[in-house]
Amino acid sequence: MKIAWHLPKSHGRHHAFFIAVVGPDVRGVTTFSRDGNLRGNPREVPLSAIQTTSDNIMPAGESGTAYSHSPHNASETRHFDHPHKVMLGLYIGAFLGMLSETSMNIALPDLMDEFSVSSGTAQWMVVGYMLAIGVVLPCVGFMLKWIKAKTLVLFALTCFLVGALVCTVATGFPVLLAGRIVQGISTGIVLPTMYAAIMRVFPPHKIGAANGVAGLVIMFAPVIGPTLAGALIGALSWRAIFALFAVVAVIALACTAAFFVTPIERTRPAVDMLSIVASALGFGCLVAGVSLISDMGFSVAVVGLLVIGVVVLALYAYRQLHIADPLLDLRALGIAAFRTPAIMVSCSFACTLAFMYLVPQELQRGLGMSSTLAGLLMLPGGIVNAVCTLMAGRLFDRHGARVLVWIGVVMAAIGGALFFAIGVDSGVVLFLAAHIIVMVGIPFIQQSAQSAALKSLPGRMAADGSTILNTMQQVCGAIATAVATCLLGLGQTGYAAGGGANAAQGFVDGSRYGYMFGLVLVAIVLVFSFMLKGGKEEPKLVPVQVDDGAVESLAV
Repeated sequence: MKIAWHLPKSHGRHHAFFIAVVGPDVRGVTTFSRDGNLRGNPREVPLSAIQTTSDNIMPAGESGTAYSHSPHNASETRHFDHPHKVMLGLYIGAFLGMLSETSMNIALPDLMDEFSVSSGTAQWMVVGYMLAIGVVLPCVGFMLKWIKAKTLVLFALTCFLVGALVCTVATGFPVLLAGRIVQGISTGIVLPTMYAAIMRVFPPHKIGAANGVAGLVIMFAPVIGPTLAGALIGALSWRAIFALFAVVAVIALACTAAFFVTPIERTRPAVDMLSIVASALGFGCLVAGVSLISDMGFSVAVVGLLVIGVVVLALYAYRQLHIADPLLDLRALGIAAFRTPAIMVSCSFACTLAFMYLVPQELQRGLGMSSTLAGLLMLPGGIVNAVCTLMAGRLFDRHGARVLVWIGVVMAAIGGALFFAIGVDSGVVLFLAAHIIVMVGIPFIQQSAQSAALKSLPGRMAADGSTILNTMQQVCGAIATAVATCLLGLGQTGYAAGGGANAAQGFVDGSRYGYMFGLVLVAIVLVFSFMLKGGKEEPKLVPVQVDDGAVESLAV
């Protein structure tokens, strides 16, 4: 059933408008034609079955309230007594994917020694993983329209298990890299599926808290990843990392099979192979090109990859906007209530990756600390980040996004400025203060903006919106890491050109260039934050035309 309406601020006016439309003597609710007139003789739904919330009007599900940000299909969502249990397998899968992404750097020296490969070749263990994610992510929204979400998640987690087992027993680097790419495919599927499922499993007033839990799961991985990987390598070998991944993948598979249900509607649009090829080629070339800048500079090969990626993606975007069944519904970016916070999420994620790249290296190469001590010093900030991620999600449900984003911007700016004060002779206290303050600010920006973005979309766009957000984050994260690397080298070169001979001081100076880039990203977030709606006010819903001629709600 589809219902079109304009949602007033007052619940009283809400009901008055509803009665005025259907009439006081009408026993059921009908749908509207594209011209706004009642359709002739549609299936009626008893008024007693209608549930009203602060977000919508929809039929009640058999097991309780049906939750949706658009009333296009009440069967898509239903009440869950234990929604976090439903999501448990996806939580573990997302954690596993991020743990794999953030724990591999520490193993690269061991891989170089065992397989006798250069640092540039070994780096493909990271680049290949990101490349696989970047290629798969844009297709996930389309996959969810064809394949049951549970089936897709089970497939993804099985891929991760197979990839982990291949890496555990690999006797050559090509086999190891192949297993790693298979793991990246899994992560590229699980991340957007998790956020799309959250929008259907949780009621609207708990979306912020649910995103906070998801963010906590994801952000906890970088907290323990490097420390855990280092401990496993020291006690056993690098193969133990992949063996652990396999064990966790089995747990995620079991939880998904036992608890996860399929809350996402399958519309089965036409398959456009040209879009699939363009997506894989465009995102693959762009992510690969950006990731290789730090090692190869702007060589002919790198520039060629970047140009191909940008051109193909431009053609891909044009095609998505002009075909009936797009692979990825980019019209979501035309919704200001989604586009603005999506940009903020991307900038905050890019800032996070830039800082995570610079900080551990500065501690070791600038301040002369061991890798073990550097990891321990980053642990408090990581824990604070995880806690604030959960807190920000809950506060969003009460206060909305804008105030929380402002708090995050202030904290991130203060922490970033403190990093400028760090020198080769600085003590531990200054670093801890700077790192913890930044790690307080980032989740207030990212979780608030992400919740606002996803909550603004009608239900049928939830999967596409989640895919767009995750794709933007991965691409911007890769770009941020490359930019931070280039700025680090630029700062070191400038220090040496000025007659500096202290390598440690040169590294500290170069890091400051990277921190400046992070502050620029925070400033961009601040500018866009003024475009967010203030307070907890719900987005206004207006009717829009959908495929079958009926109309449904859209946030503006």
